[in-house]
Amino acid sequence: MMRTRTMIPRSVIADVEQRVRRLCEDLAAKLQFHGWHHVSFVRDKSVHFADRNGAARDVVEVAALVHDLNYMVRRNSLPTDGAALRRKVLFVAGVPQGDIEWIERIVVEAEMRTRSRDISLEAQALSDADTLFKALPVTPVVLAHKYLQENGITLRELAYKIVGEQVGKADDGYYFYDSEAAATYSKWAETNLLLWKCIVESLDDPCVEDLLTKVAS
Repeated sequence: MMRTRTMIPRSVIADVEQRVRRLCEDLAAKLQFHGWHHVSFVRDKSVHFADRNGAARDVVEVAALVHDLNYMVRRNSLPTDGAALRRKVLFVAGVPQGDIEWIERIVVEAEMRTRSRDISLEAQALSDADTLFKALPVTPVVLAHKYLQENGITLRELAYKIVGEQVGKADDGYYFYDSEAAATYSKWAETNLLLWKCIVESLDDPCVEDLLTKVAS
């Protein structure tokens, strides 16, 4: 007989949320892009996508809350860099050890740079929410410069990162996993990626490079 998994209690999820929010607020000056505004958006959308695709809603919600803790450890880092801090936050909040291990796998699996077509439903829900934040029309206008400042990289580095990590997944048809997300947001995503491809092209123009140098000085 198959054993029924015990869901993570709401009180524990609330504890995780409180701890992550406190960390975001304490480090607000450093987390201009990956602060609480990002975490809460990804959490809300992850839960929505989990409800749609049948993923474990509680685990997805907690994974969304802790998915970017690596940026509190080191700027311009990978999800694996936040593993120790994630485990500490989840353990102290009372998340069961088995779920802690599951959440870690979800966070790593959903990473844009390395995610594949065939990832778990939980990782799909988290990935779609995080990808949507990247694809929002307001993100390059309002938040891109905050990403540059937070991570200490150049516009060229960011443009090549976005094009290199995201265009192939869009071309191969799994930029979004959820059919509703793909139908609703693909236009935004296509426009966003076209913008970044144009930015890459423009940076090869010496006059543009000179312009950016003068603006930055």
